[in-house]
Amino acid sequence: MDDDPLIDAIRRAVVAAPEDVTLRVHLGRLLLDAGRRVEATTEAAAAVAVAPDDAAARALMLEALQPDATASPAAPGPDDAATDAAGPPPASGFDWQAAEQQVEHIVEPAFVDDDGPDPDPASAFSVERAGVRFADVGGMETVKQRLTAAFLAPLANPELRTLYGKSLRGGLLLYGPPGCGKTFIARAVAGELGARFMSVSITDVLDPYVGQSERNIEAVFRAARAAAPCVVFFDEVDALGQRRSQTRSSHVRGMVNQLLTELDGIDGGNEGVFVLAATNQPWDVDPALRRPGRLDRTVLVLPPDAPAREAVFRGHLRDRPVEGIDAAALAKRTEGFSGADIAYVCEVAAERALMDSVTTGSVRLIGMADLLGALGEVRPSTGAWLDAARNVVLFGEDDGTYADLRAWLERSKR
Repeated sequence: MDDDPLIDAIRRAVVAAPEDVTLRVHLGRLLLDAGRRVEATTEAAAAVAVAPDDAAARALMLEALQPDATASPAAPGPDDAATDAAGPPPASGFDWQAAEQQVEHIVEPAFVDDDGPDPDPASAFSVERAGVRFADVGGMETVKQRLTAAFLAPLANPELRTLYGKSLRGGLLLYGPPGCGKTFIARAVAGELGARFMSVSITDVLDPYVGQSERNIEAVFRAARAAAPCVVFFDEVDALGQRRSQTRSSHVRGMVNQLLTELDGIDGGNEGVFVLAATNQPWDVDPALRRPGRLDRTVLVLPPDAPAREAVFRGHLRDRPVEGIDAAALAKRTEGFSGADIAYVCEVAAERALMDSVTTGSVRLIGMADLLGALGEVRPSTGAWLDAARNVVLFGEDDGTYADLRAWLERSKR
């Protein structure tokens, strides 16, 4: 749809003055009058975010969220549905389409659509653009610094990389409680590198046929080398590279051996291939995977701190119709919550507002009462992991791998 010249002009003015609530409300009103309800809702949400108490912005939001009675066509009847499916009957002669519909459950059709050639098995390991950067990640400053030293700084400074003999190959193991952003930060690394991203899980690799799992791992690295620079991310690597001393399965041992071979890259073919792996159970990962040249650096990804929790709240509420939200107060009430826990709190709050709107028949915005009510229903999910981690640190073998975890547990008095 082409924009109206007046809408175009006001949109440019809004871009120049994004904090001008009156101007943004005027643009939203024009969009709403033009029948462009989704765009009007976006402008109204932006206006409410800037000025939650502005009456005009809130009125526009409520009006934009009302269902458009004129946009819903009448439900088709049975005869209409049949006509749409089969097309209009012929003006004269025998109706072959109607006849085929009457006997399609008895005989196979004369012709069928070709689904195309069988997919290439290696296509399951295709690479993609990351789409996010470090700026999109709330908090996690220590993790960002470690990742910058390992990957970003050497790539951005080729002269210094050559001077110090720093290779562009290597791997890093992210570990910590579930739902704290390990996958997201790995994707952000690819975005910062300007590299392709490939996410691999155990279901992508594991195959019941002998030798096929090893070939799948080989295919992963072959695709990554062809797309270098590329970040390969192994999710739940403890399932793929579990301790060989804890299993008698030759199938698992074969997968671990193949992964070690590919990480070593004996022919030097891993230049520009950055391997990141994530696990909730680092103590179950085979020690050989953490030797130098493989996943030799270990980074602890902790539950978000208060500034990070506030950023997560803002991120998950940004595109929802909200009013009077105190993200800092919410962050103080959610210590120990993971990013996934906070996302669920926002989901529950939106659900409460939605159901209230359905019950009362009047659309309203999401407020602090909804979020506080959701906090009463949601409990942090990191407690069980922290208990297990404390036992490993206190009673397990301590080779210095979990020094960061031990220090954090002591600081947090866990």
